[in-house]
Amino acid sequence: MAASPSLASPPSGGRMPLALYALTAGSFGIGCAEFVIMGLLLQVAADLQVSIAAAGMLVSGYALGVFAGAPVLTLLSRRMPRKAVLMALMVIYTVGNLACALAPDYTTLMIARVVTSLTHGTFFGVGAVVATSLVPADRKASAISIMFSGLTLATLLGMPAGAWLGLHLGWRSTFWAMAAVGLVSLAIIAALVPRSRDDSAPVALRDELATIVRPQVLLGLLMTMLGFAGVFVVITFVQPLLTQVTGFSEAAVSPILLVFGGGMVVGNLLGGRLADRMATPALLGTLLALAVVLGAMTFALRSQIAMVAFVGVLGIAAFATVSPLQLRVLRHAEGAGQNLASSFNIAAFNLGNAAGAWLGGVVIEQGPGLSAVPWVAALVTLSGLGVALWSVRVERTAHRPALPAGCVPDQA
Repeated sequence: MAASPSLASPPSGGRMPLALYALTAGSFGIGCAEFVIMGLLLQVAADLQVSIAAAGMLVSGYALGVFAGAPVLTLLSRRMPRKAVLMALMVIYTVGNLACALAPDYTTLMIARVVTSLTHGTFFGVGAVVATSLVPADRKASAISIMFSGLTLATLLGMPAGAWLGLHLGWRSTFWAMAAVGLVSLAIIAALVPRSRDDSAPVALRDELATIVRPQVLLGLLMTMLGFAGVFVVITFVQPLLTQVTGFSEAAVSPILLVFGGGMVVGNLLGGRLADRMATPALLGTLLALAVVLGAMTFALRSQIAMVAFVGVLGIAAFATVSPLQLRVLRHAEGAGQNLASSFNIAAFNLGNAAGAWLGGVVIEQGPGLSAVPWVAALVTLSGLGVALWSVRVERTAHRPALPAGCVPDQA
């Protein structure tokens, strides 16, 4: 898809373009839909008469919808201008949240969540490609982190605000508020994101699909899924962890989630800057740090002060991984399939989210219990780090220069 002149010729420094912040507004709206349910689990479970683990499946259902919707909607919209795609997705998002607010039972709420989630992967996938096209090469990771800062703001502001609304006005009020956020985001995107003109022949579908099956792209998707799954083993059940294990009141959950959101903002910007300077060390270092934080949280569960601190540090560690993971897939998908690969990576994030939420429920109901959730999460993230190490080793081996004939490597 050919870009308009403003997209094809990114600025060479200075301030980031306003269009990038319009993408941030959209990512804030969609991020709210993903995260607010975690501060409403107890209210939803009580109102719809389901277990906490069943309410947690609303997180998994959303994430699986993202996983399915990202590649499907990206392929269906591949001939459309990117701005039109982003606007259409915000319309679907708004309608989906209205359906959540009106849902009479658990099944209807699950269906409405899945409908809403279909927009998520394609928005972030296409949006990430638009974001990187707006800036020079040495600022691409920072552009991704700015766009994804909407997601972190959704946790910083949207998640605790949603928990507060759910506590005082009922959980449905939170979804009414998100529908309003969707309309505002739609208006901002319409006003600020430049149109793109498609003056060239569309890329052949087989060329796009061929990009996805490149070994390094597949490894990138796998490390994304496993690396981030550990976050959702914990964060899906953060409300019962804080109230039933650490001993906080339900009213305290909202301000504690504000700490998590603040950490996410810091981690997201930090990850983008690190990835711009040293992409591979940032990738490995952030995944290792995330695993360490998750494991160490096990020892903080019984201390209210330590738990609040760890919730904030978890936010930093979790979102420091996002830009390095997304940038790695984009770099190995250069060419025809970058839109699709970017959306697939968002799908991989959310497949990890779904798997993490499911695994957390299994640990609670059939395993060692709620207190074991953090160390199980750490093991999951460590598996993602293992895939990352393997990917880097394969990459370096492939780029190692061949020895001249008759030479043998040094044995020293």
